[in-house]
Amino acid sequence: MTKKILIITMLLLLSGVVIAQKKTVSGTVLDEKQQPLIGATVLEKGTTNGTAVDAEGKFTLNVSENAILQVRFVGFKTQELSVSGRSTFNIVMAGDAALDDVVVVGSRGVPRIEVDTPLPVDKIGAKELIATGQTTFDKALQYSIPSFSTVQTPVNDATSLLDPYEIRNMGPSRTLILINGKRKNLSSLLYVQTSPGRGETGADISAIPVDAIKRVEVLRDGASAQYGSDAIAGVINVVLKDQTDAPALTLRGGVTGAGDGEFFGVSFTNGSKFAGKGFINYAIDLSQQGLSNRPGTVNAAGEAMDFGADINFVNEFLSRKPDAGNINGAPQTTAAKFLINGGINLSKNTEVYGNAAYVYKKVNSFANYRTPYWRTIQDFPYLANFFPGNHPTNPSGYDGYVPSFDGNLADYHATLGIKGKLGEWNHDASLTVGGNQQGYTVNNSHNRNFVYSPSTWLDANSNGTVDTGELTQGSLLYRENSPITFDVGGTRFTHTVGNIDVSRKIGEKLSLGVGTEFRSETFTVIEGSLASYDGGGADSFAGNQPENSGKFNRYNIGGYIDLLYDITDNFLINGTARVEEYSDFGEAFVWKVSSRYKFLEDKVILRGSVSTGFRAPTLHQIYTQKAQYSFVPGQGIQVGGLVNNVSPQAKLLGIKPLEAEKSQNFTAGIALKPKKGVSIAIDYYNIEVRDRIILGTEIGPTTAGNTPLDALLTANNLTDVSFFSNAIDTRTSGIDFVGAIRYLALGAGTLSINLSGNVVLENKRINNVKNPAIVESANQSVANATQEALFFTSRPETKWILGLNYELGKVTFMVNNTLFGKTTFKQQGLDNNLRTEFEPRVVTDLGVTISPTDNLTISLNANNILGILPQWKFVAENPAGQAIIDDTSTNAFGLTPIQIQSNLITFNQRYSQMTYDGYHFSQLGFLFNASVQLRF
Repeated sequence: MTKKILIITMLLLLSGVVIAQKKTVSGTVLDEKQQPLIGATVLEKGTTNGTAVDAEGKFTLNVSENAILQVRFVGFKTQELSVSGRSTFNIVMAGDAALDDVVVVGSRGVPRIEVDTPLPVDKIGAKELIATGQTTFDKALQYSIPSFSTVQTPVNDATSLLDPYEIRNMGPSRTLILINGKRKNLSSLLYVQTSPGRGETGADISAIPVDAIKRVEVLRDGASAQYGSDAIAGVINVVLKDQTDAPALTLRGGVTGAGDGEFFGVSFTNGSKFAGKGFINYAIDLSQQGLSNRPGTVNAAGEAMDFGADINFVNEFLSRKPDAGNINGAPQTTAAKFLINGGINLSKNTEVYGNAAYVYKKVNSFANYRTPYWRTIQDFPYLANFFPGNHPTNPSGYDGYVPSFDGNLADYHATLGIKGKLGEWNHDASLTVGGNQQGYTVNNSHNRNFVYSPSTWLDANSNGTVDTGELTQGSLLYRENSPITFDVGGTRFTHTVGNIDVSRKIGEKLSLGVGTEFRSETFTVIEGSLASYDGGGADSFAGNQPENSGKFNRYNIGGYIDLLYDITDNFLINGTARVEEYSDFGEAFVWKVSSRYKFLEDKVILRGSVSTGFRAPTLHQIYTQKAQYSFVPGQGIQVGGLVNNVSPQAKLLGIKPLEAEKSQNFTAGIALKPKKGVSIAIDYYNIEVRDRIILGTEIGPTTAGNTPLDALLTANNLTDVSFFSNAIDTRTSGIDFVGAIRYLALGAGTLSINLSGNVVLENKRINNVKNPAIVESANQSVANATQEALFFTSRPETKWILGLNYELGKVTFMVNNTLFGKTTFKQQGLDNNLRTEFEPRVVTDLGVTISPTDNLTISLNANNILGILPQWKFVAENPAGQAIIDDTSTNAFGLTPIQIQSNLITFNQRYSQMTYDGYHFSQLGFLFNASVQLRF
């Protein structure tokens, strides 16, 4: 890391500014209505010498004698004026609709500028994403969009390759991701931990290189009628760069305040004209991030109680390893990302376009440390040879071990299409392919199960019968003969998508859009090596068994019609209808009606929509079946089973096949644009989802002990079983606020203020849980208090982002304050009379960007500069809960009732600092990042 910081420091020291001989020019900058364009910039072309227009539209600037003035303002055509001895300028800027926020998402008809859309669409430019100082795209969105959440899990396993994200508390599978308007493939990962996103999957947006992005469009409205499945909460469309600018090399480096998590990256982007008739733009991004470790201090009494261990033995171990050897935090990650985007004009009205990306990611993470009183030398004497250590009394110093988990991810997508105009018709035909594969390796572990090779018959007397002593016992395959490295298999998901979309204007009032989409999806569970699953498999993460592995496919075809009618210049109505036919569960019909009315010269816009939607169960949810290691409060790590809905076990348990979710969406809002550079938007949303698919809580044995459920658990050596079901109906409502004042003249510079927020009004289950009969009869539920807290209260009740950007010549200063509101949780094992509550916290980010020359930009970011960490506390639900909090009596291990509760939900404080349970922003504290960009 020292070398990395040294490189950045040298570049900072080598940068300089050259100041030429100057003369003074002045003038005014107005729009076509003779109103001052406050905040317009006047630059001396070829330099960074410039100024901003004041509140009266006036400017004064010192320039060289032969300078060319370049006048810019968002939404207006750039003007260039030669000084040539002049000293006074009266400049009138012409509007440019092409720059006035044209958006792709929102309607499947003819594209419209942002002010004309009947739906709330946020646009985030590449500069805004980079200015957050975050190292990945998903984390940049976290600090740009109030209703967007992502969280990093502390003991990662497969989830270390992809953090769950969501919009409006709806889970990752209900936000559709598009690349240049085309559907991106899902990840092959299914989240199975008790963490945000449990039971769902999403696209790997963290794999998209930020330097390849031109802008991001976020449609905050249900859009199943326009785009099909997965768009219940909204759509994120990533628009790739299409510039033909000079190449740029960017070096990035960073470190946490604790001195770990060192980050270093290099990216190269370039754009050029292609064959004189098109363009090509590409990006290469290579990065590596070191391990960040934030374990808690483990409670000795809790360990002795849980593991039945001698307290003195535990204390001796914890005196040397207070964190019990656990490694909780951000894993070491290496990534290589490649992306290309281009197009070529075949004729005046026809363009062939395409883009392709490939991402490779390698992650090294860790399971829970197996302490010497958990995996004891008495039970496993061979561990002394496998994992020698420095314990003072154990043979060979055996001191436990920590299994590691190595994940390799490959993600790709590519689109090839042709679009143009034939007569009055706009047409667009494309083919998209994409895939995601993840392979896993467990190291530093063992198979601790008794499994023997087949017996051998030795017919010593050649009499053809088995006599005494002629049948040998099979040899022990594992334990002392176990490997310590295991190929546990993996998963793969691919899709092929074909789209045909046509649109046209019919007269001056009506726009028509029609289209069809064919999609084929394949989900593959890759079998692990025999030792990884045999008899129970590798300790920490069992491999995929042959009977649970295989390739599963489905296809669907859909079509839509979109009509948009301008009743007047200010009043429009948009209607869309869509039908889908899936090969595995049937058809779906959805519709949407939206409208917009603008008045006071487009300064006030009223908008709203009503729609139905659907989400097809993913192939991951239908076919995944596996043994899963998880933390059971008070019992440590246990092995549970995930049963899929098409298995014999599911039939035995009476579990029904999955059906599509259905939704009803309503939005209504107002947008105000009183003048250029000032905008305010407030939107209300209400989303009802029926037959919502969940991965239910773990169902354990019954009291009777003789039911089919008990038989299934016993036969498979499982402590519990879980499965997917269309178990709940939910309602989520809230308010989004977006406000901005841009280019406000302040002193010698310009100030931009952005305030955005999300307030959750309601997020709850609205009907009884639909439990299978076998679960109901056992007095259990697939959606217990923990599950419901995970769905409804583990995301912030409110989130606000206040951003200030001040541009002063060659320097831009940024201050970003993000308020994460209160969250509550009901952890598994927690007393029903208690809950945990995470307090509202404000995370402050600072940044400065310096451009000494046209070809050099230096950015410094201090994220979470105050080192704010999530803080939680116990809250009583009733007097019985308060009694637990107030009780100071202790048990035989010296633990009070509230200490016992704390140990239950944090695995004896291993997760007191990093946990799944409602932590909704970085648990790593202060982060420093620096970057240097050189343009050639």
